[in-house]
Amino acid sequence: MTDSDEKKVSAPDPVQMSQAMTHMAERSQRLVLEFLEHQDPNALGMSDPLNIGKAFIDMTSKMMADPAKIMKAQMDLWQSYMTLWQSTASRMFGATAQPVVAGDNHDRRFKDAAWNENVVFDYIKQSYLLTAEWMQRTVHEVEGLDDKTRRKVDFYTRQFADAVAPSNFVMTNPEVLRETIESGGENLLKGLEHLLDDLERGKGKLSIKMVDEAAFKIGENVATTPGKVVFQNDLMQLIQYAPTTETVHRRPLLIVPPWINKFYILDLRAKNSFIKWAVDQGITVFIVSWVNPDAELAAKSFDDYMLDGPLAALDAIEKATGERDINAIGYCIGGTLMASTLAYMAVKGDDRIKSITFFTTMVDFTEAGELSVFIDEEQLAALEDRMNKEGYLDGRAMATTFNMLRANDLIWSFVVNNYLMGKEPFPFDLLYWNSDSTRMPAAMHSFYLRKMYQENKLIEPGGITLDGVPIDLTTVKLPTFILSTREDHIAPWKSTYAATQIYKGPVKFVLAMSGHIAGVVNPPTDKPKYGYWTKSGRAPKDPEKWLAGATAHDGSWWPEWKSWLDKRSGGEVSARVPGDGGLKPIEDAPGSYVAVKTGE
Repeated sequence: MTDSDEKKVSAPDPVQMSQAMTHMAERSQRLVLEFLEHQDPNALGMSDPLNIGKAFIDMTSKMMADPAKIMKAQMDLWQSYMTLWQSTASRMFGATAQPVVAGDNHDRRFKDAAWNENVVFDYIKQSYLLTAEWMQRTVHEVEGLDDKTRRKVDFYTRQFADAVAPSNFVMTNPEVLRETIESGGENLLKGLEHLLDDLERGKGKLSIKMVDEAAFKIGENVATTPGKVVFQNDLMQLIQYAPTTETVHRRPLLIVPPWINKFYILDLRAKNSFIKWAVDQGITVFIVSWVNPDAELAAKSFDDYMLDGPLAALDAIEKATGERDINAIGYCIGGTLMASTLAYMAVKGDDRIKSITFFTTMVDFTEAGELSVFIDEEQLAALEDRMNKEGYLDGRAMATTFNMLRANDLIWSFVVNNYLMGKEPFPFDLLYWNSDSTRMPAAMHSFYLRKMYQENKLIEPGGITLDGVPIDLTTVKLPTFILSTREDHIAPWKSTYAATQIYKGPVKFVLAMSGHIAGVVNPPTDKPKYGYWTKSGRAPKDPEKWLAGATAHDGSWWPEWKSWLDKRSGGEVSARVPGDGGLKPIEDAPGSYVAVKTGE
């Protein structure tokens, strides 16, 4: 704590503190006993479903084969500790000293002023950063590991380093210590209640509450763009949005979002809704709202998602508008599906889609990023066994996987806020969406993970067959707009860039700042938060070469895309109102499929 903090906070009365702790113990005991009464005794069992143990055994055996290198690494760490102690001793005697390890200025774990101003907490922080960096560097430099094992070891070493950060513990987090003293320990009691609530909600597994869910309701303050559901089948509802302009593009726009999450990431609030913005630009927007599948849909395949998803939507759009030709967008796995669908349509001679836009979409999984640490035969077999028993993959399992890619932001920050500080999570629309997980049908998800992530068959001509048709992505010759994001942990931009070398039509590649969500949901504003890069001409094979020659722009990429789409709009026609065509409205947007929660 800083000197100013020490002046503000007086030591608690020992009698009051004792009474508070006794009260905490009594309430804690009741909470724990009540919790345990409702638990399955087998629910908390441990195993190694991620096959981590073998990876670390391999790493350790390779490391022990070079004892001289281990000794050097230990000496390097010891010297760093000695340098840090000398620096800290100088500060204790009133001298100034440069930090031995500065860390990242954007690391929110150490945003409290005491981490820098207080000598003790600065020492704790720097010793942690030195150790974490040394540990990750030493593990990464072990020779003789295959790429998959190295990637897994690197990933889980970082997970361990993140978990043991001093910010995650009461006695080594100055902000938590202040709150504990000021509240007489009530923050820890409240945090225990939050922890038990989360365990109860997760049925024995920790399900961290990230957002005040009561602050949001689908259709009322998120997913509010007016429209109608005009078509539905077992797998999806098709929403047509109401126009806000007198004339619109002749060619409607079909958006195919990922079914791993819900579609309203593109329609959170009016100020950041891509859907509302597109409607306001004079585009007739349709979007697929995928079902949240249960065990009855266990046998639904990737083929079914194509046939009952975009292909069924194309038929419905023609009935609703009278237009055969459309433009389309695919987002993430929705983009992977659209790429597959376009290759299927090419074989069938179906040319109804006139341009395609991909948001953060992988089709070449050679370098699939950190998600690949979860894809090996042992893990897939365990996952398939679980899915075959239930008929689906629980959406919370997928959400946990994605959260681990950004553990400090999406796991440990909530541990500190909810359990140590005892605070309620914030009402944040993006986190509400992130917590609204969906299930995956067993057959479809197994096919996707094996054929694409594990075997990378999608880029092989004829490597994948859909509805009896071998497909080849090189037959896709449409005008193509590819949007990737530079800090994407789910679909790394260099992996998505590989598609520029696959499609045979004119390809425009745009790289946005930020990540998988924020880089896409980046509306035009007076004070732009993120920018983007573009480059004219044919995309070179090397993504770094593309970036080196690209031009940086401030603000949203949305107008850039709109300018590209305008040239492929087919002219203007009078605005279309949902229900005026050949399809009658079923219900108001956002529909009923999106409202089904995992667990219902």
